Amino acid sequence: MVAINENYLKLKAGYLFPEIGRRVKAYAESHPDAAIIKLGIGDVTEPLPEACRSAMIKAVEEMGDRATFKGYGPEQGYGWLREAIAANDFQSRGCDIDASEIFVSDGGKCDTGNILDIFGNDNTIAVTDPVYPVYVDTNVMAGNTGEVSENGQYGGLRYLPITADNNFTVTLPEDKVDLIYLCFPNNPTGATASKADLKVWVDYARANDAIILFDAAYEAYITDDDIPHSIYEIEGARECAIEFRSFSKNAGFTGTRCACTVVPKSLKRKASDGTEVMLHQLWNRRQSTKFNGVSYIVQRGAEAVYSPEGKAQIKALIEFYLENAQIIRQQLSNAGIAVYGGIHAPYIWVKTPDGLSSWDFFDKLLNLCSVVGTPGSGFGAAGEGYFRISAFNSRANVEDAMARITSKFKA
Repeated sequence: MVAINENYLKLKAGYLFPEIGRRVKAYAESHPDAAIIKLGIGDVTEPLPEACRSAMIKAVEEMGDRATFKGYGPEQGYGWLREAIAANDFQSRGCDIDASEIFVSDGGKCDTGNILDIFGNDNTIAVTDPVYPVYVDTNVMAGNTGEVSENGQYGGLRYLPITADNNFTVTLPEDKVDLIYLCFPNNPTGATASKADLKVWVDYARANDAIILFDAAYEAYITDDDIPHSIYEIEGARECAIEFRSFSKNAGFTGTRCACTVVPKSLKRKASDGTEVMLHQLWNRRQSTKFNGVSYIVQRGAEAVYSPEGKAQIKALIEFYLENAQIIRQQLSNAGIAVYGGIHAPYIWVKTPDGLSSWDFFDKLLNLCSVVGTPGSGFGAAGEGYFRISAFNSRANVEDAMARITSKFKA
């Protein structure tokens, strides 16, 4: 008899976004004339920057010439892209990160799940609540949790609430944990962490021999020079942190797929026999075994992000989405709805009005306004009573959606 991975059976019925899709599909079928505006999932809408497109077109042409054709590339990514990432994203901010410590991949979502391959099953794991669901679900799949409770929390995980009550800051766990997931600017709340905030976590991790898994997918949206873009801006982070980056939300690569993970060579932990092991070595072995690398064409497009033209075009993209976020914040506030985030992030975290549950508010927006958002409870128990709205859409759709909402919810 074949044994299956029964950890999958612990997962709550339906991943958050498929359930949203199911409800939207049912509504669309019963309202065929409705012009549905989707401000739910964090998918970008604007075209790839011209610099990236041009670089990819050139790379395609190279693939048509035997002299410049590329087959399998290095699993870790081409050196020229890793050098560009190191210089522009880290060294320019004073971070001591070398190109050899960067691994190019096909997505931050993939890496935050795959990173569990290099860790054992007896770690105590802390996640924020609300949380990006992938962090939790991949731990469930890996067998790192118990069963799910009625409020949606899994046994074996340490949940760290971040809500308006604590100003969306993460409080250190009372007991010792081993792996800590942090995401700033935060998905879904849009909250940020100061250098002082992150220093507390780095000090905790070093004191407790813990490792921080730091998701910096939205760092490009930071507009305040005092807010760190990388965990490695904090002294000591090289000894306790792995960072995940992505080209999806800054350069629009959600459909193109390119990201990177940083595993410093100074990040070491002991095996059960007391031998000191470099986690860089383990991740390199994992990637070399299970991953064939990102395509040459896509990596050339990612490299163009760091060209003068690419930087200017991406800056314009970020400003466009942040202007969308400002419109959403302002219009919802005018309607008497409490809003958070949307300043250094493309997400607006909404307090549901009139005591509505997050799914009830989802249904109300869909049925009254033909607008789709994301129920906060889908991100964890502490997300109940909140709702995420994404600024990723056209200006016309954002303005139309806000006009519909404010006409139904008036202060």
